[in-house]
Amino acid sequence: MNEEQKRQREITDLGNPAKPAGEAGALMLERMNQSHDAVTSWGLDFLELEEHQNVMDLGCGGGATLRRLYDRGARHLTGVDYSEVSVSESTRNNQELVQNGVLEIVQASVEHLPFADHSFDVIVTVESFYFWPDPEENLKEVHRVLKKGGHLLVILDTYETDSLSDETRENIRKYHMTVLTEKEFMELFRRAGFVETHAHLKQGTSWIAAEGIA
Repeated sequence: MNEEQKRQREITDLGNPAKPAGEAGALMLERMNQSHDAVTSWGLDFLELEEHQNVMDLGCGGGATLRRLYDRGARHLTGVDYSEVSVSESTRNNQELVQNGVLEIVQASVEHLPFADHSFDVIVTVESFYFWPDPEENLKEVHRVLKKGGHLLVILDTYETDSLSDETRENIRKYHMTVLTEKEFMELFRRAGFVETHAHLKQGTSWIAAEGIA
């Protein structure tokens, strides 16, 4: 591991990927906005967004996905994150959208989403599912706020497969990440109430885009 890799690992450890905090958390979010660009863009290609839809980015982190959703046509956006630093960074990086009334950013947990039943047409979550405290119950909460026929898209750069490296497996253990197989994702979605499920895998990677229709 070179000096830059050591520095980035230190920032990650101090910043806490499960719930970014402090100056290190802000630095980590800035890096993640860049490092998650490719997997996010790939995953979002499975969505067709329309201007009238209410769209949520759940676990909005540094706010880059919110901007991508806007660029792809979303005009009623809500960002949700339970990290105060993430809310601050998402707001700072999307000030124009917030000021224009296109985007609202809310500090809240996936355990208790502060929205009425059937509020959203589309919910996207990028690289945050790993850290949900109770995946099945949390998916039920997501299902609750989706409209009938609404669309959930979970985008991750790691799902359980035999090809995962030793370093990746060490990170999974170290940060207590929930990493599932393709089949486990589909079963979990169905138990949470989703009536239709799909999983997209990118050949040559460990990327997954898991879809659920409410």
